Amino acid sequence: MIGAWITRLRGNSTVFPPLAPAKPFYAIGDIHGRADLLKRALEHLSPADQIICVGDYIDRGENSAEVLRLLYDRRDIQCLKGNHEEMLLKFLEDPTGQGSRWLRYGGLQTLASFGVSGVTETTASSRLLEVRDALVAAMGPELINWIQALPLRFCSGNVAVVHAAADPETALQDQQQHHLLWGHPEFHKTPRRDGIWIVHGHTIVDSATARNGRIAIDTGAYATGKLTVAQIGPDGVSFFTA
Repeated sequence: MIGAWITRLRGNSTVFPPLAPAKPFYAIGDIHGRADLLKRALEHLSPADQIICVGDYIDRGENSAEVLRLLYDRRDIQCLKGNHEEMLLKFLEDPTGQGSRWLRYGGLQTLASFGVSGVTETTASSRLLEVRDALVAAMGPELINWIQALPLRFCSGNVAVVHAAADPETALQDQQQHHLLWGHPEFHKTPRRDGIWIVHGHTIVDSATARNGRIAIDTGAYATGKLTVAQIGPDGVSFFTA
């Protein structure tokens, strides 16, 4: 059952100006293979709504393949790349060098969702080449190319959506990919001075928050069963959970 609209914050702190996107939009937090929660959230949104997903569609949850295929088919949804998509792509490029790390952080569940079995975190490097080839065949070139082409940020007015974080001392167009996907040590400590609000996932919070120019919406869907959606507009931000 969809959660109620639980919070409305106007974003008018002493540090930051009010939220002012070019037009209202919805941002969906880290999905991590929870196709059931994603479907539930989308039931309450329409194709006319502008929808942004912050990345991490795969790993940990059981239905990564279904999540990817659903989002691939929904071209009206703007999907950003997360660090787990990056780990998948690195595995495809270099399974023997990158495989153990990806498998340790949820890749096993993604492989299983694509029907690739007989793999553990300690699978030998020679076997990982076979696993990579099986995954490529299961995914198909169109889906792989789509993941490779996912953008790293979405900007609207004085609001930006990224997966993990942004360097508070650097303009958005000059951000390093690593910081956008994996985080920055000063992101949660130092407010931005350009008045840009950053909507992000990656770091799990008990409940979504909006303060000091940061809107955090990763509520650990794969473990908690709570997928957060933020509605962001000139009148503030509201959250619901699916």
